[in-house]
Formats: sequence, structure tokens, C-alpha cells
Amino acid sequence: MSEKSLFSGGRYATRGVMSGLCPGLQFYLWNLIDRMEIEKDYLQVFVLESFGRDWLKVIHRQEVPHYEKEHLIKVDGDNKDGKIFVIDSVDYSTMLYAEEY
Repeated sequence: MSEKSLFSGGRYATRGVMSGLCPGLQFYLWNLIDRMEIEKDYLQVFVLESFGRDWLKVIHRQEVPHYEKEHLIKVDGDNKDGKIFVIDSVDYSTMLYAEEY
């Protein structure tokens, strides 16, 4: 039996994320996790800070092994600033706002 890798199972988002982030931004965050070139921690953290009308700063980090990268992206639609957790539990992953934890 082969061992599952992190973030390879089903993907879910809470109601808070569904109402606070446009689908394109949700997809972008999942894609950042998929493209990581280092070992992934079960907890991925994204800090979202909007500036100007159409720009968003996304800080992506994890603790072990240490990883932090900043992205500046142009966004369409309304997105709620805040901290997003993406937690993997082997069979599935859940994207949620920190205050929903």
C-alpha cells in the first residue's frame, strides 16, 4: 500500500472562505501549495492584505521546514483580508479563516 502525500486528498473550504474569497483566489492559494518545492508541513498559513483597489499581498508560510514567500497579485472581486489556514488531515484538506479554527 502506498503512503499518501500531504495535500493530495479531497479539498474543502469552510463557509467563511466560500463567502470571503473569490473562487479564483481560492484556486491560487491551492496552487501555491501544489507548487512548493520543499517538504510540506500539514499546516499552511496565508496572510492576505489588500492594498489599493485591485492588489493583494499574499504571504505564504509554514513552520517545519521553515518556508515563507510573499506574492503580490492583482485581484478581481471582493476578498476579505485575514489569515487563512489550510490544514491537511491525510484524507482531505480544509481551507479556513483563522478565526473559524
